[in-house]
Amino acid sequence: MSEVEFKAWPKIGRDNPFNVTITEKIDGTNACVIIQDGAIIGVQSRKRLITPDNDNYGFARWVADNEQELLELGDGYHYGEWAGLGIQKNPLGLERKRFFLFNTSRWTADSQPPDCCDVVPVMFNGVLTPDVVPALLKELDEDEDVTHEGVVVFYHAFRTYTKHTIISPNGKWCK
Repeated sequence: MSEVEFKAWPKIGRDNPFNVTITEKIDGTNACVIIQDGAIIGVQSRKRLITPDNDNYGFARWVADNEQELLELGDGYHYGEWAGLGIQKNPLGLERKRFFLFNTSRWTADSQPPDCCDVVPVMFNGVLTPDVVPALLKELDEDEDVTHEGVVVFYHAFRTYTKHTIISPNGKWCK
């Protein structure tokens, strides 16, 4: 008879699964700067590695042009949304392209991202109740100056995201 290896069921955390951070979903294209040992070793879109010669809306070229400043991000994969003029619906009426970092918990009043970067706007931090997301979507929808896409909910306990859009995939308003 062969030996059986014991594999315990993982411990289930008691963190409140409804503790969330909700950010605005910026309408752009997913992007990432990869830094290792103090050097930029890669740039990617959602689906592939990119270069200035094989780019995604100019993001790899922008990274090359802003390399020294981006190194302030430190080692790691720095995901965000590359958005602005010429990309999707131009959220927030941007006059030029900007990189909006997703990791909102890293940036505080004492720790700001490099000047060449923004952070996705935080709309809510706290315990999620059924009325929070609809209220935030309504608030965005009522902004007549800018077309907003929706919100992203980050569930701290599960380290996972859900998105909630105002606009459907076919571009029609969801009302």
